[in-house]
Amino acid sequence: MITLVRRVTATCALSAALTACAATLQPVRPAPSATTTAPSAPPTLAPGPGGLTPVFKNGSRTHGRTVALTFDADMTADQGARAAAGEHFDNPGLIAALRALKVPATVFMTGRWAEQYPEQARSLGRDPLFEVANHSYSHYAFTDDCYGLPTVSGDRMRADVERAYAAFRRAGVPDARPYFRFPGGCYDRRALKALTPVGVTAVQWDVVSGDAFATDADAVTRQVLEGVRPGSVVVMHCTRSAAPTTERVVRAVVPELRERGFRFVKVSELIGS
Repeated sequence: MITLVRRVTATCALSAALTACAATLQPVRPAPSATTTAPSAPPTLAPGPGGLTPVFKNGSRTHGRTVALTFDADMTADQGARAAAGEHFDNPGLIAALRALKVPATVFMTGRWAEQYPEQARSLGRDPLFEVANHSYSHYAFTDDCYGLPTVSGDRMRADVERAYAAFRRAGVPDARPYFRFPGGCYDRRALKALTPVGVTAVQWDVVSGDAFATDADAVTRQVLEGVRPGSVVVMHCTRSAAPTTERVVRAVVPELRERGFRFVKVSELIGS
């Protein structure tokens, strides 16, 4: 009897051990991989009346104290000789200041600028602090009588914008935004109609910094600080030769606006809010 009990006990123990071992040897199934979500498209505005290209000037005045600093990287198609002679249409010090201050910004770049400074264009386009948008290829005006700029003909407007996007891709900008700023800010119904097939949102501004050709950084700083409201879009320039004070203005404006409770955003965030 005792022997039988011992045998039964041993059998039970062996059975339990085998069960535990089998459980231990079960293959480990990998956890299901997370579903990859495609990046969402940048926000744009719906077409305007008659299907025309929509125009954005500022964001909401009531959805928080946000402000977008925008910088035009201007270079006209016929300025290559001036660049070759040493004129600086870029402004690395300004970009370094924005990075040091951790200020998101939107850079409206001409295709000719991207061709002249491909490494800088690529650096801006791949830095999550910035977004690159379209400022035409040639920086020729889309209307007559626009600050003395040469004029692009109506039948070439769409091609000029598309040529800029092609220049960005060649420079290594991976994801230029579907936003367009008219050279000089000049546009009319004909220009808006010409760009409708491109699918861009035209981006203007509600605060003129006055940095173009300015030599008094304090005056430009005052003009920006006096003009900014919640949702504002500030237009400035990323061109040393034409806007030599801009870096100093940014270094003064940014801490002051932050002290006032403003948060800096890209244009895409203003459009999407």
